Amino acid sequence: MRRRRGRPLNGWLIVDKPSGMTSTQVVGRAKRLFDAQKVGHGGTLDPLATGLLPLAFGAATKTVPYVMDGTKVYRFTLKMGEARDSDDADGNVIGTSDVRPSDEELRAALPALTGDIMQVPPVFSALKVGGERSYDMAREGRPPELPPRPARVDRFELIERPDRDTAVFEVESGKGVYMRALARDVALACGTVGHITVLRRLRVGPFTEADAIVLDKITPNDDNAHVSPELLRPVSTALADIPALALTQDEAVLLRHGQALGLVDLMGRIPRTAEDGGVVRVMDGEHVLGIGRLEDGWLKPVRIL
Repeated sequence: MRRRRGRPLNGWLIVDKPSGMTSTQVVGRAKRLFDAQKVGHGGTLDPLATGLLPLAFGAATKTVPYVMDGTKVYRFTLKMGEARDSDDADGNVIGTSDVRPSDEELRAALPALTGDIMQVPPVFSALKVGGERSYDMAREGRPPELPPRPARVDRFELIERPDRDTAVFEVESGKGVYMRALARDVALACGTVGHITVLRRLRVGPFTEADAIVLDKITPNDDNAHVSPELLRPVSTALADIPALALTQDEAVLLRHGQALGLVDLMGRIPRTAEDGGVVRVMDGEHVLGIGRLEDGWLKPVRIL
């Protein structure tokens, strides 16, 4: 059997992605710098966007879904007066408007775009239509009609108005919400058109800007060495936002071997914030054993680390 190239590293690296790079390019660069066997990312950022891009090494890839399910915070600048096919500054102009809404009009449009909403994704997105990527179809001049999708926006605020053409917003949301679509839709709701010129991700799940490392500052100690794995955060840090449930040693052994545990035996230890059908971070002493789900009166193992 062919041995996988690279070092078997495990952990998280929180990169402050620069504008102009794709998320895949950042992953490839980190993989080379660390000489790592396996690297993935916790949520794609557009090439124009900057900010938090969590990279998962080795066993951390098992926890990527929980990072992607976590709360995300973005800040973006909307430029009004021009619609672009990509809904951001990288696209081609497809419409214009002389209308410039007031701050009050912009704020009045936000409640309808907050909470559980239906959102039409940008055509320049990775969604598949009939087996083809939407962005490939759009680039070939045959943009698809994408149906609205459920999205959850917890907070949508106007935070700055630099001039009459631009407005800066901050958004707190769940997974699968397109900032480019929010920018497009708030402009349309105010009787004009617009697109994103600046987009930055400030938070992903438990990770914030304070955790991020600038990509250009990740360098080996000398010309022949790879980057030290000491820069990686433990795999378990991705689960810090998930309610913790402590097990005894015997219970941990059973769960580790795939056996469900009755919730009656765990009464008094189940976190108040844990819901039926929800997930918990299962603890074996100070060690994170993995993820379990509370379901039908049982704690069922979902992912053992």
